[in-house]
Order: sequence, then structure tokens, then C-alpha cells
Amino acid sequence: MASAAEQLAANINFASIGKAEELKKRIWFTLGALMVYRLGTYIPLPGIDPAAFEANFSGQKQGVLELFNMFSGGAVQRMAIFALNIMPYISASIIIQLMTSVVPSLETLKKEGESGRKVINQYTRYLTVVLAAFQAYGISAGLEGQAGVVTDPGLFFRVSCVITLMGGTMFLMWLGEQITSRGIGNGSSLIIFAGIIAAFPAAIGHTLELGRQGAISTVFILAVVVVAVATIAFIVFMERAQRRVLITYPKRQVGNRMFEGQTSFLPLKLNTAGVIPPIFASSLLLLPTTVANFTSMNGGSGGWLGTVTSFLGHGRPAYIVLYLFLIVFFAFFYTAVVFNPVETADNLRKHGGFVPGVRPGERTAQHIDTILTRITVLGAGYLAIICLLPELLISYAALPFYFGGTSLLIVVSVTMDTVAQVHGHLQAQQYESLIKKSRLRGKKR
Repeated sequence: MASAAEQLAANINFASIGKAEELKKRIWFTLGALMVYRLGTYIPLPGIDPAAFEANFSGQKQGVLELFNMFSGGAVQRMAIFALNIMPYISASIIIQLMTSVVPSLETLKKEGESGRKVINQYTRYLTVVLAAFQAYGISAGLEGQAGVVTDPGLFFRVSCVITLMGGTMFLMWLGEQITSRGIGNGSSLIIFAGIIAAFPAAIGHTLELGRQGAISTVFILAVVVVAVATIAFIVFMERAQRRVLITYPKRQVGNRMFEGQTSFLPLKLNTAGVIPPIFASSLLLLPTTVANFTSMNGGSGGWLGTVTSFLGHGRPAYIVLYLFLIVFFAFFYTAVVFNPVETADNLRKHGGFVPGVRPGERTAQHIDTILTRITVLGAGYLAIICLLPELLISYAALPFYFGGTSLLIVVSVTMDTVAQVHGHLQAQQYESLIKKSRLRGKKR
């Protein structure tokens, strides 16, 4: 017999969404905020020639700028006020998260609950300002080094460029927080998601144009579609996969009442690191290519950077081997940072829970660490397959960069998270309607 939660889930449809007034307000607010973000990606920086910059940007193919351009929805290619996007905030969040496991004071704040989380969020904002300032100044200096891009080079242009780019990043950070609190889904993830999705139609059109020109065959296009659908299904399956560790709570007596022992599960996600490993690996591998392209644009020769770039091209054996190694390394590294088996074992012991057949404390921590290591091997292998297979297609058929595994992984993960939140709001709305219709004891008639 289906449980009450399953019966409620079966009744969720578009009609139930139409009845959920609070959910509709949240969805409209999210869509409006994303429209504001998309409009900002078309407002160019003051003091530059957008056409000249776009012509110079075309020489940055396969560079790290193309990765950032994908995340910003084309704002980098147009050098808009949102060119930095929300990436400094994401980088600051990751750095602060890593530091919480190294700096004792931050680790103490993390354990203080809501008050400590607010302080950590404030530190993240301060670090975002610092990172955005450095990146904005680097962009302003790089723009002045490109001939014909800046109409009036000088100190005033650099100051205005830094202020504009920093303001754009801080606005997007605020907009993401508003989406998280007043909209639906995670605001920062949805902003990156919107940037990637906005470029999909152009990427699909470019692929179809290649097929019309005969550069790639129709059979190959159909094969790419089949591979993309299979990849999305595989990502959904693996992102939902988890290893459940059985936890038992013994009998306990509260006053004169005896409560029976309970059993629950400690869910360990197969991919604890999420999309962090492929993003970090792509950035590190594409950095030499970008530096070499900038050197050649400014009149220098490639030199040893040109040799490195030739070995690290898409589809090359050195690129594939290094990409695989970096994905596996960051998968283990980030998992070790975000999940602490010792802390988890201590929390279980404080609440009286234990793993059957394993002693509480150190043995439980070792048991959880062993399980986490094994599933991280599978998670790292899954990330490697998802990211390397599209890279081979890109190198073989010159498909758009947006068909890469990283973009598909971000799109699917954000979609699943947003749908889960919509599902939760609908379930809460149905529970409220059931409570209003029921005659509870003590309710006034």
C-alpha cells in the first residue's frame, strides 16, 4: 500500500501548481530575476569597442575565456558589465569552504549553527570583493593591451572598468541570494544555468549548419543526439545514487515512558564533489592555451607555451590523461574537505546512534571513511566518463563547446535540484490543504 507521501506525490500535476499561489509567486520572481540577468549580459562596458573586442575574442578559441564565456551566457564575448558573472562568488565560497577545515576559528563558526553561518557568509562576500577587484583589474589591463579595443586608455578607464565589473558581480551575488530566499532553487546555480541554456539554441543551430554544409554527416548528428540523451539519463541516475549506511538508535526512557529503538540511514552521495572537479580541471588545463593566445595577440611568440598548447589540445593523449588525473584528484580532495567522517561519527555517538556491528567512535569513523573512499572511486570514474566522452566528440567533429560534459552536468544537476524544490513546495501546499479540510480535535466549529 502506498504511503501518504507517495499518494501526495502522485497527485502533483500542473493543476496543483496553478492552485499553489505561493509557489507561482516564487516562480515568477525567479523568471523575472533571470531576465534582469540576461539583459545585463548585453550592456557593454563603457570605453570599449564591442565589435573590435569580439573580433579579438574569436582568436581565443579553446581557451579559458571560452569556459568563462559559457558560464556567463556570452557576456565575456560581448565584454558586458556582467563579464565576471558570479564566478568570483563561487570561487570565494569554495575557498572559504576549504578554509573551514583548516582554520580552527572558521571551523568553530561552522559548528555554531545559524549565527556562525551568517558570519561565514559575510566573510565570503568580503573575499568576493577582493577576487572580483583582482580579476577586474586584470581584464582592464588586458583590454588596454589589445589594439583598437579601448577608445581612451588610461587610469580613468581602468578605474571605471574595475568599478563596473565589481558592481556587476556584487549585483549578481545579491540577485542570487534574492532568488534563493524569495524564489525557487539555488540562485547562484540558476544564474550559471541560465547562461549555459541561453547559448544552447545558437550551439544547436551551428551544429545543424555544419550538417547542411556537409562538414559533418546527418548520421553523426543523430548519433550525437542519442549520446546526449543517454548522457543526461546517466547523469540523472548517478546524481540520485547514494550508499545508505544503516544507523540504529537503542531504546530510551523519557520520564515514565519507554521509546522503542529506531533505525535510519546515513545517505552518502556517490558524487559528493558535484561539478567542482571538472570545472577546476578544465580551468587548469585551458590556462596555458589562453596565455599563449594572449602572447601571440600582443606580438610575442608562443615559445614553450606554444609547445605546451600543442600537446594540450582537445583530444590529444596528454590532454586526456591530465584531464582524467585532475578530475580524480579534485573528486577525492573536495570530498575529503566537505565530508568529515570523524565529525559524523562523533555526532552519531552523541545522539546514541551506532552502525550495527561497528563500535562507536573511531571504528565508526574508519568504517564510514572506507565506504566513502569506495563510492568516491565510482563517483570520480563517473565524472571522468561524462567529461571525457563529449571532449572526444568536440575534438573529432568540432562541435560547439557547450556540448561538453561540464555544461551538461551543471544543467542536469541544477534542473534536478530546482524540480525537487518545486516538488517540496507542492507537497507542503497539499499538506496544508488537507489540514484545513480535516476536523482536528479542539478546532472551533
